[in-house]
Amino acid sequence: MPSLLLSAIFAAAILVSFVLKTWLALRQMRHVAVHRDVVPAAFADTVSLAAHQKAADYTLARGRFGLISLAFGTAVLVGWTLLGGLDALNVALRDALVPSWGTMAYQLALLGAVAAIGSLIGMPLDAYNTFRIEQRFGFNRMTWKLYLVDALKGAAVGAALGLPLAALVLWIMGAAGAWWWLWAWLAWTAFQLLMLVLYPTVIAPLFNKFAPLADASLAERVRALMARCGFRARGLFVMDGSKRSAHSNAYFTGLGAAKRVVFFDTLLARLTPDELEAVLAHELGHFKLRHVPKRMVGLFAASLAALALLGWLAQQQWFYSGLGVSPNLGGVPNDALALLLLMFALPPFAFLVTPLAAALSRKHEFEADAYACAQSSGRDLARALVKLHEDNAGTLTPDPLYARFYYSHPPAAERLAALQLQSASR
Repeated sequence: MPSLLLSAIFAAAILVSFVLKTWLALRQMRHVAVHRDVVPAAFADTVSLAAHQKAADYTLARGRFGLISLAFGTAVLVGWTLLGGLDALNVALRDALVPSWGTMAYQLALLGAVAAIGSLIGMPLDAYNTFRIEQRFGFNRMTWKLYLVDALKGAAVGAALGLPLAALVLWIMGAAGAWWWLWAWLAWTAFQLLMLVLYPTVIAPLFNKFAPLADASLAERVRALMARCGFRARGLFVMDGSKRSAHSNAYFTGLGAAKRVVFFDTLLARLTPDELEAVLAHELGHFKLRHVPKRMVGLFAASLAALALLGWLAQQQWFYSGLGVSPNLGGVPNDALALLLLMFALPPFAFLVTPLAAALSRKHEFEADAYACAQSSGRDLARALVKLHEDNAGTLTPDPLYARFYYSHPPAAERLAALQLQSASR
């Protein structure tokens, strides 16, 4: 393929992705604004007009911010690729490091520099979202000190985990021959599985405190529910999510013996024991119906396909020049360049499969809700969902097309209607 043709295809993909995302965002904002002043009939008895308007205003604020972030992200992507940013950085690091430090140090430096630059230039937008938008609507509880400490911890953890993995993958790319992509995929998959064990026990405690669930009555109730569902967990924990945000959640994490149930302290303060049990039954439904391993298999399959594609693309000169980079010559490997270019090139094309992934996720959510109704109370789950929508300022009136394209969870009205049918049939 001529490099100019690839450049044109890539530019067209970026443009189509940008226009489609912008159009969908504007649809969502218009739809929410039009319905701002009337609570939907299904929620008239449970959600106040003030709460509904707050959710609409929050959605609109995040929508406007999302458009700014989209424009910024698109400009950064074009800058790295078609405008030669990655090429300039690559030449500078290659010429400075290869003579004295060798090719592995140069490649790791290139990967690390791109990650560091991306984090630094994105930090102002992230800080604005945290300290202006989230603060304005009463969700942010972070201080600037905690925000910066989190950023430093995140960078340290990312370097400690990411650099060894990157070094392993780069070594495999250089030493394993034409089938390097298969061995690299096996290494990446093993790393992901290892993180499922290490994250809840080693990494997450670096950022939050996890205390055993102190409410003996609730703990007994949760254990009884898990026993009915045939689920075992290493422990029940409460996370101090309130020190960063007023948003609430509950989740399962871990793999095998490391599985644990985690409640946000904000969730425990908001829901009744009956409602907490129903929410937990929903989460158990995901495990019982094997949604988590199914999603993991899908992720692993997609990563295998991407690496197999890279195994071919990395040998094509037009792959580099078509994306704004001059491939290295003189025996200097192009492996880090190839990984970065794949990372930059895939999102504009992969964006088009977003609605398929979202539809599958919504299907799983409906199935987990049905499971929760069988193991607990659908009415309690419905009440909990309404509270969570209100507490998290989730809009009750999303644009239908936007929801179909993006939403990983069914819109509240559809979800509650399904729960009512489930409850009525029992």
